[in-house]
Amino acid sequence: MAVKINTQAGTIEISNDVIATVVGGAATDIYGIVGMASKHQIKDNLSDILRKENYSRGVVVRQEENGVAVDVYTIISYGTKISEVCRNVQEKVKYNLETMLGITANSVNVFVQDVRVLPD
Repeated sequence: MAVKINTQAGTIEISNDVIATVVGGAATDIYGIVGMASKHQIKDNLSDILRKENYSRGVVVRQEENGVAVDVYTIISYGTKISEVCRNVQEKVKYNLETMLGITANSVNVFVQDVRVLPD
């Protein structure tokens, strides 16, 4: 599915893959996020083998009546405040979707799948 935006010049369709890439890029920029957890392991493992960068890993996008709902599956660094990191992810994802794509995020759900200890 895709989000359709009607303008005076015509219609713009933004696919879920584009939305997921923007969301993944925004989430990985946040301090405390080590990586994204995979929800589609076969597809993501193939991307790893091909050395293809995949920002949409761990992102699920659902269309709603007047916007989108986004689920972000993350891996967080040990020693960071999990609630703060998740709130920062929610704010940045919502901001990037509104400014870059003109899409309203009705909800941004952040799921912490793992906590990793990083070497010094």
